[in-house]
Amino acid sequence: MPLVFTGLALFTRLYKIGHSHIVTWDEAHFGKFASHYLKREFYFDVHPPLGKMLNGLAGYLAGYDGSFEFKSGEQYPEGLNFVFMRIWNAIFGALCVPLAYFTALGLELSVPAVWLVTLMVLFDNSYATISRFILLDSMLLFFTFTTMFSLVKFHEFRHSPFSYRWWKWITLMGVSIGCVCSVKWVGMFGTALCGLYTAHDLWNKLGDLKMPKITYAQHWIARIWSLIVVPFFVYAAFFYIHFRVLENSGPGDAQMPSLFQANLRGTDLLSSPLELAIGSRATIKNMGYGGGLLHSHVQSFPEGSQQQQITCYHHKDTNNDWFFYPNRFEPSFDPADNDAPLQFLKDRDVVRLIHAQTGRNLHSHAIAAPVTKSDFEVSCYGNLTVGDEKDHWQIEVVDDIRSRDRSRVRTLTSAIRFRHVSQDCYLRAANVNLPQWGFKQIEVTCDKDSKPNDQFSHWNVESHWNERLPPASAKDFKSPFWRDFLHLNVAMMTSNNALVPDPDKADELASQAWQWPIAWVGLRMCGWDAKTTKYFLLGNPLVYWYSTFSLVAFGALVVYHVLRWQRSSQVLTPKQVDHMIYAGIYPAIGWFFHYIPFFIMGRVLYVHHYFPALWFAILVGGFVFDFAVAGLPKSVRIAMFVLAYVVITATFLNFSAFTFGMDGEAGLWHRLKWLDSWKIYTGLPINAPASSSTGLPDIADIQDSILESAEAVLESISDVVTTTAESIAQAVETAFDAAKEEL
Repeated sequence: MPLVFTGLALFTRLYKIGHSHIVTWDEAHFGKFASHYLKREFYFDVHPPLGKMLNGLAGYLAGYDGSFEFKSGEQYPEGLNFVFMRIWNAIFGALCVPLAYFTALGLELSVPAVWLVTLMVLFDNSYATISRFILLDSMLLFFTFTTMFSLVKFHEFRHSPFSYRWWKWITLMGVSIGCVCSVKWVGMFGTALCGLYTAHDLWNKLGDLKMPKITYAQHWIARIWSLIVVPFFVYAAFFYIHFRVLENSGPGDAQMPSLFQANLRGTDLLSSPLELAIGSRATIKNMGYGGGLLHSHVQSFPEGSQQQQITCYHHKDTNNDWFFYPNRFEPSFDPADNDAPLQFLKDRDVVRLIHAQTGRNLHSHAIAAPVTKSDFEVSCYGNLTVGDEKDHWQIEVVDDIRSRDRSRVRTLTSAIRFRHVSQDCYLRAANVNLPQWGFKQIEVTCDKDSKPNDQFSHWNVESHWNERLPPASAKDFKSPFWRDFLHLNVAMMTSNNALVPDPDKADELASQAWQWPIAWVGLRMCGWDAKTTKYFLLGNPLVYWYSTFSLVAFGALVVYHVLRWQRSSQVLTPKQVDHMIYAGIYPAIGWFFHYIPFFIMGRVLYVHHYFPALWFAILVGGFVFDFAVAGLPKSVRIAMFVLAYVVITATFLNFSAFTFGMDGEAGLWHRLKWLDSWKIYTGLPINAPASSSTGLPDIADIQDSILESAEAVLESISDVVTTTAESIAQAVETAFDAAKEEL
């Protein structure tokens, strides 16, 4: 049967996979990232690299050269084998089905319940749909499934500690944890489930008085190695590969430390002179994680001083360029005098920073910053001749990555602070976004309470131009991997947290977490005109509704048996309690870990965020169904399972157009709109009569149409069940008996 299920999984994931020839939904993002790998250009994204590297590998195997821009809705060109790249993703999605089968089998569910779990994964429309495009989600689901499968297999060999199979499955669990976290950080919720299981297991072993202390310590060491060290190094290894492959300068350079950028091919940073001098033109980068470049533009603050804005900006342009000039108490400086002696910038020098494009001075004063009111505002004011001592900044060299000599300021390697001489505060940019009038760029302030180790008050010179100075040697600009690894991960976290809903814009694709378990909303994955093949990302309603109901029912079941246990009237044997814990409670906790955090996340949410949690809800559904029918006569039990199989399959087929594509006018598919909240179409069905003088559709007529459609589907299901139940039940019973004999 696993081979049959796998064959069906391949069919449901591959059928008509190339029917739509346009860039669909987030293929615009992840196809573009694959292009960057093929061109070896550095880019920045909020997700770890594994899934995107796998898509890049698919493009390489497909013979793609990385030249297509993957603009949303754009037609794929002739020479791009996008079908192969989609098939690559679909295979990951299809492999989830046999993994579901063997996971349910490992949880010791009955064979009919194993089939039920497998069919719910196989015939869920959302799983089938999301696997058919160039995205990350099929890979995320695959590694989520392998993590749970490895946990189940490890539990199976718990009584053979330190055996080959015990070591194999605990190591594979660690590798799976590392891989799932390397696709998307939501994989960390699976890590939490494995951690909880491990803590529970070690607690039980602590109570085993027969176990030698040395053996107990070995259990701790084995788990620390396999479930902490191995996942971490798997995760870090993919970033190492990511950095090695993306060796060319690209659109993501500005998110990384300046020293990292200097080691990319095609960058101009290596041509910079090493030491700075008065008259040098430079860009100045904040060294806080996710920090940008010190920036100004002609727009003014709408409040406060109303002087020219100062911000931090991640994109490179000439508004990031600054000149280092002497302070106003020193002799005047003539940049055209090439015979004047060079004045190298030193620790504790007091200078002015002149904005290259506008000629204004970096300035601060006793006016509150626009967002961080506890700090002083930083602005651009005056010019070369107009200004005062509030334009003066003292340079403090706090570190140098490549040299112990901190007496001079060096390009890329020196970490410096700028202390405002008049107000004794420090230039700081802490990733606080300005309002729309500041173009959502980073606020720059002068902080009175800044600590010496505050990374957001540390700056380094990134690009440096001075015709009087020679370029530095490339050996002066080596960037340590672990520093780059940490910086990129914090930058990813910062950017991910910034993905908050815009109150000024309505996102029709976004949804709320409470809507997901009840399949209240779907998601239009592409344009909705008559000429476009349309895909609607919505799960099999019966799978969603039943799995959600089973979570509630399981919770009630646990409460009931806990109360019976407290009253010393427990009806379950110790073996049944153990089965309930590992086949029911742990999947329920897995669902909780993967779902509940979305209620406290501030970021924008979409329906596909529920897909990992759905897997655990399906496992709970299999346990609950198995438990509910366990006491029934065998023939009735088989009939109940057959009914569930038929209903799930029929519902998938009914909504298969969502998965395989809807052609023509959206109104042609009005029968599929079971709920008003499903945005399949918003008007009358095709060929429906006008309903009133206003020209608007009659809501009552639409509701009647929906009800008639639902009734027709249910009636057809009932007819199928009524006419075939006896013969199918007999065949399935025979198959189950044969399967049991094999097992």
